[in-house]
Amino acid sequence: MRRRPRWWAELILIAAVYAAYSGGRLLARGDADTAVGHGLAILRIEETLALDLERPLNRLFTAVPALGVPADFAYASLHYLVTPAVLIWLYRRRPAAYPAARTWLMLATLLGLVGFTLLPTCPPRLLGPEHGFVDTMAHFSAYGWWGGEASAPRGLGSFTNQYAAMPSLHVGWALWCGVLLWRYGRTPLLKVLGAAYPLLTVLVVMGTANHYFLDAVAGAAVMGAGLLLTPSARRALDRLQDRVRDRVRDRVRDRIFGGESERNHPRVSGGWETSAGERIPGRRPAPAAADDTPASAR
Repeated sequence: MRRRPRWWAELILIAAVYAAYSGGRLLARGDADTAVGHGLAILRIEETLALDLERPLNRLFTAVPALGVPADFAYASLHYLVTPAVLIWLYRRRPAAYPAARTWLMLATLLGLVGFTLLPTCPPRLLGPEHGFVDTMAHFSAYGWWGGEASAPRGLGSFTNQYAAMPSLHVGWALWCGVLLWRYGRTPLLKVLGAAYPLLTVLVVMGTANHYFLDAVAGAAVMGAGLLLTPSARRALDRLQDRVRDRVRDRVRDRIFGGESERNHPRVSGGWETSAGERIPGRRPAPAAADDTPASAR
């Protein structure tokens, strides 16, 4: 497929999926006790495996504002900017790759919503102070446009799901961007950005105490599952489009030929005919004239 999809159809599709994701994310809020229990369970697993990398990073980001403040800006903004920018870049520069990449992103996002629903998880920043985490976005909220209660604009913290930590779609979307920049970028700079952006995002989400390390791993796993499901989803979508197109064509044909009886036995001038089951009229050879010459005279 070399042609670009219709831009207005893409906008409607992306807006619909994002609205479903955002609404579902709010409806998937779990109770605080369950979410805290899941968060502590993840933290204990990490401590057992010596994977609790978010603790030293969070202490570093809290102690050094030159690291913490840019990290908070990155967490609050980049996924809203970089992901759409990569989508637009693919649409304009790589139209053949765009449909599959868009489908991959949407499938993984919806899978992430399933994770939020089944496993509401309290992020490290909302655990009790005895666990040693500092909410850097609240700590440095005077520097940014977000409020102290969430990574949302001030006063809109209640419109976010604070327990949607597992999986980390910040990491998942960054990985999607990185893979596509590496795969389709033609300059060394794009390839370097493709490699660096997911790694930077992992550091940011842990250093700001918004996600555990295992949340980042789960975000990558969700993107992997979305990638594996993309070919099947594309085939199903193609079949659906074919059915819709056939129905529209049949309705148009019925209007042209005036109904079922005429559609099955229409006759067109100039020797063009259609018989039952045919879609396109074809020219039939004229029937041979009867030969009345006696056999003995031939």
